[in-house]
Amino acid sequence: MSSSTAASRTEPIADAAPLSLCAREPHVPADRLVAEMVPPPRFDSVRFSTYIPDSNQPSQSEAVRVLEGFATGLGGAQSTGRRGFLGFGRSKAPKTPAGPRGVYLDGGYGVGKTHLLASLWHATPAEPSLKAFGTFVELTNLVGALGFQQTVQTLSGHRLLCIDEFELDDPGDTVLVSTLLGKLVEAGVALAATSNTLPGKLGEGRFAAADFLREIQGLSAHFRTLRIDGEDYRHRGLPEAPAPYTDAQVTKTAYATAGASLDAFPELLDHLARVHPSRYGALTDGLKAVCLTDVRPVPDQSTALRLVVLADRLYDREVPVLASGLPFDRLFSEEMLKGGYRKKYFRAISRLTALARDAASLVQDQ
Repeated sequence: MSSSTAASRTEPIADAAPLSLCAREPHVPADRLVAEMVPPPRFDSVRFSTYIPDSNQPSQSEAVRVLEGFATGLGGAQSTGRRGFLGFGRSKAPKTPAGPRGVYLDGGYGVGKTHLLASLWHATPAEPSLKAFGTFVELTNLVGALGFQQTVQTLSGHRLLCIDEFELDDPGDTVLVSTLLGKLVEAGVALAATSNTLPGKLGEGRFAAADFLREIQGLSAHFRTLRIDGEDYRHRGLPEAPAPYTDAQVTKTAYATAGASLDAFPELLDHLARVHPSRYGALTDGLKAVCLTDVRPVPDQSTALRLVVLADRLYDREVPVLASGLPFDRLFSEEMLKGGYRKKYFRAISRLTALARDAASLVQDQ
């Protein structure tokens, strides 16, 4: 045995290089988009019984009561022919009811709307294949992948469609979703949605909503609104978000954590522009942590909106985020935080802050 071979066997083995989001360009088949329309991993085990209402906010307890009744009314096969909650019994009900065929959870970020929406999905007495759960962005991406008619056909046999983070970003989405939901309601599909904006105000401040008032009002007519008041539960009694770490700490942690990715934040933002947002979930497949260096303010609104989608997918999948540079509450400019997309940006800050807390236990001391 040569001395060089012997020496190589006694040297410590370096940690494997971390993964890179920038090296991933996933391609997602349409059937995967449909199959994945279920509550994300973070909400696998949530139920109405695990939602903890704020005792100072009666609307939270009321929302649980109403949604439990909603789920019961979706029994379908258990119906006696009388229409269930909000007209949702499907045995002999007419396909075009006079009242709304959906429930809409309105409230600020972090009051538990997604928890309640996922609980509704779990509580609805139907096979998973007859229930669909996805974000507004995922729904529009599904239409893009399948085509409008195929999406209507695919979802028309469902008992319930849950739409999280309902948002209208442009006139095209307004007309598309209004028409789609109208078709699904006609087919007897019950609707449930969450948003930070009341149905009649969707699109306000983002485009000339007045020009599309008929479509927006048509969307609003499908829903009964439940207001959920309260503060962001992620901030209740919790410490402030951890300060950013050093580049050295982030890099060392990435190398020491199996399944972690390591990317420079500016390069990641550039990469997101080359990957369709419908693929951001697949972009995070298998990740145990995301490590970012050189976090800085996002340069423009298009980039900011892509980052919001990535933050949502990371939060859904409970992937901790460790970062150096600026803290996450300085990602978006003051102008952005006062504009029409401000609620999206505040949600992203809230979720990234929660994931930053989760990452604190991974940090390798220098």
